[in-house]
Amino acid sequence: MSIEERSLDRTRRILVVDDDPAIVRLVKDRLEYVGYDVVTAPSGQAALNVIAQIGLPHLAIVDINMPGMNGFEFCKTVQQFSDLPVILLTAVDEEETVIRGIQHFAEDYVTKPFSPRELVARVERVLRRIGDFAYALDPVIQIDERLAVDFAHQQAIVQGQVVALTPTEAKILFILMRNAGHTVSTDFMLRRLWPLDEVFEDTLRVHVYRLRQKIEALPTKPVYIVTERGQGYSFPQQPTCAFASS
Repeated sequence: MSIEERSLDRTRRILVVDDDPAIVRLVKDRLEYVGYDVVTAPSGQAALNVIAQIGLPHLAIVDINMPGMNGFEFCKTVQQFSDLPVILLTAVDEEETVIRGIQHFAEDYVTKPFSPRELVARVERVLRRIGDFAYALDPVIQIDERLAVDFAHQQAIVQGQVVALTPTEAKILFILMRNAGHTVSTDFMLRRLWPLDEVFEDTLRVHVYRLRQKIEALPTKPVYIVTERGQGYSFPQQPTCAFASS
C-alpha cells in the first residue's frame, strides 16, 4: 500500500448503490483496501433505508440504471434534505445523460467498465473539495444537550421535542454543520441549495429565519446559525460526543 493510500482518513464512510453484485464487490473491496468504511445497497430505496438506519455517509457512489428507484431518483430524494456528494456510475456514455447527472446531482461520474484505482482517485478528489463532514455520521446527531438532528427524517430534536424541518431547512443545516467552525458564503449556499435556479439572498434569509425560529432558544441571538456579516453564515458548534470519530 502506498504512502498516499495509507494517509486516507479511515473514518470516511462511502455508500455504494448498485444492483450488480460484481460491481459492488469490486468497488467495496478496493475502497476498503485503501481504508474507507464501505456500506452497500442494491437499490435506491434500500440506500435510503440504510441512511435512515446508520446516518448519511461522506459520499455515495451510485449506479444510474437500477430497477425501481434509479440513481437519479435516489439522488433527487436524498439531496432534498442534504448536500450529499455523489459520484455516478454509468454504463451509458451518452453526453446528455452525463450532463444531466453533473448539472443536477453529481460531483463526478465514472463510466463502466472503469479502473478501480481511478475511482479511488475521484473519490479522494471529491472529498477534498467538499469539506470535513464533522457532523455527518450518525442517524441522530447530538449537537449538545439541547439540540439533535435527524436528517433522514428531516427533523430536529429540541429539548426532547421533535420539530419537523422542511427539506430546504434540513439542507441548510446540513451544509452549515458539515462546515462547522467555518463561514459558509452566501453565494456557495445559494449554489448548493438551488443549483439551477436564479435565487437571491433574500430567499435564503427567509429560510434561515424560519429555521432559527425552530431550533434557537433566542432566534434574535442565535448560537447555532450565526450571521457573518457581509460573508454568509456559520455553525460554530463542534462535536462533543463519540459520533465525531465513530
